[in-house]
This record gives sequence, C-alpha cells and structure tokens, in this order.
Amino acid sequence: MKTQRGFSLIELLIVVAIILIIAAIAIPNLMRSKMAANQSSAVSSIRNINTAEVAYQSNYPSIGFAATLANLGGSDASCTSATFASSTSACLIDSTLASGTKSGYVFSATGGGGTPAVTYTSLATPQVSGQTGQNAYCSDQSGVLFYDVGGTACSSASTPL
Repeated sequence: MKTQRGFSLIELLIVVAIILIIAAIAIPNLMRSKMAANQSSAVSSIRNINTAEVAYQSNYPSIGFAATLANLGGSDASCTSATFASSTSACLIDSTLASGTKSGYVFSATGGGGTPAVTYTSLATPQVSGQTGQNAYCSDQSGVLFYDVGGTACSSASTPL
C-alpha cells in the first residue's frame, strides 16, 4: 500500500482560509488599539504642554506664555549643555513634541493676549482623522482639557475631558 507524504492541496487551502479569517478579525482590533494609544499620547502631551507653559511663564514673566511649541522645546544637544535654557529654547518639553508631530497627532501652541502673553491655546489634531486618531484635544491657560469628536478643531467651547 502506498503511504501519503505531506499535505494535500485541500488541507493547505483550509489552513490558509482559517489564518485569513483570524487575520480579518484581528487587524481591525489592532488598528483600534493603535488609535486609542495615539489618543492617550495626545492627551498626555497636551498636559505636558500645559505644565511647560506655566513653567515658561514663571521663568520668563516679562514674556508671559510661550508663543510657539519651539520656544517650549529645544534640540537635544542644546538641552544637555550647561547654558541650555533661553526664552527661545526653554527645554521644557522633548524635541519630538516641540517639532509639532508625535504619535499620529499634530500639535500647536500659541501665546497671546498682549505683552506679556496672558493667554495660550494648545491643540492636538490627528494627522489622518479616523486612522491615527479620532478626537481633537485642546487646552488653554485655565488648564482644562477639551476634546472634539470631529477630530478637526477644538476650543474651550468643546466638551471638557
């Protein structure tokens, strides 16, 4: 009697079909978890910006709140030297966040209200709404975080977090 070695084509096709079904179930869940992680990172980054703005205002009272994210940050090299802090490179946030893009979100911070700046607004919007994140997040000098489920704009009139 002849013994069979290996697998038949039908057996291989069944295994491939099972793997594809499992992948079809797992990939959307993976995308949702990545989006949730990006959103958590955005909230944390907005909180870091709030803390940095308050520290900046304390360190530079004649300027007030920082005009841009770049003023709150600084390059890694300049932040490790002995004379690293200045009003244009305060080294209060990491260089990735200061560049304006982190974890699928685009960040901005603007100071205003005169000289010294007595107000600021920080904003985080997803790079690709529905893929890198769903909600937009923002805050102002009050320290309250707000979110907008549309993902395009956020203001103090949005829902508090």
